Amino acid sequence: MDALVAGLVLPGEASMYVMSAMETSRELIRHSYHRYEFATVAVTHSLFALEQVLAERLAVSEPVQDLIERAATAGLIPAELAAELDLGRVLRDKLTQGTVTSAELGPVRAVTMVRAVFDAVSLLLPPPSTAAVAAVDVNGAQPQDRLALLWGEHRRAPYPDSWRGVNVAGVELILLDADVAGLVHTELNGGLDDSGLAILWACITDLDKVVTLINSEYCASYFARLRTMAKLAAARHVPTAT
Repeated sequence: MDALVAGLVLPGEASMYVMSAMETSRELIRHSYHRYEFATVAVTHSLFALEQVLAERLAVSEPVQDLIERAATAGLIPAELAAELDLGRVLRDKLTQGTVTSAELGPVRAVTMVRAVFDAVSLLLPPPSTAAVAAVDVNGAQPQDRLALLWGEHRRAPYPDSWRGVNVAGVELILLDADVAGLVHTELNGGLDDSGLAILWACITDLDKVVTLINSEYCASYFARLRTMAKLAAARHVPTAT
C-alpha cells in the first residue's frame, strides 16, 4: 500500500486546510488495506481540497461541477484532467443519492482519481512570489532568525491527521510534537532554563530516532522540521568556541 500511494505527493504551497484534506485522502487509501470502503471515501474527501483551491483560484463560489468546467474553459487544467475530476464529483453525488455504496471503488482506481485531484491542485496553485520565497528562505537566515521563521512555518502546518495516537519506536509522536513546540515557544519568549534544556535534548534524541522510521513523506518532513527547530533552540545554549 505504501508503494501504491507513493506518487501522491503533497504540494508545499497549499493552505493548511488543503494540505490536511489531501493528506487524509492519501492515508485513507493506504489504510483501505484494512477497510475496503476507505478507498471510495478517499476520493470524495479529496474533493474538499479541490473545491477549496478552485474557488480561491477562480474567485467564485459555485458548485464543484461548475468550478471544474470554469477551470477547464480558462485553460487552467487540461480537458482530460477535468473529465477525471468530474468522475469524482459524480461518485460523490451517487453516494449522496444512495445509488452506490462506499464499497464502489478499489484502492487502485481510487489512487487514479485522487491523483487527478493532486495534479489539479498542483496546477491551480499560483507560483510563490519572490517575496514569499524570501520569507521562507530559512537556510540563508541567521540562526536566531531561522528558528523564528521555522516556528512560524510550523505553526501554520497541520499535524498529520493519520499519525494521531501513533507510537514509533516507543515514542508517542503527538506528545513529542507538543513537548518540542512548547520548548521552542519558551526559548523564543525569554529562553529555556536548565531543566527545559535537558528536556529539549531528550526530545532531540527521540526525534533523531523516529524521523528515519516514519514512512509518510508529509509526516517525516513535519518531524524533520521539528527536529531542526529543536536543534536550533539547543544551539543557542552551546558556548561559542574561542
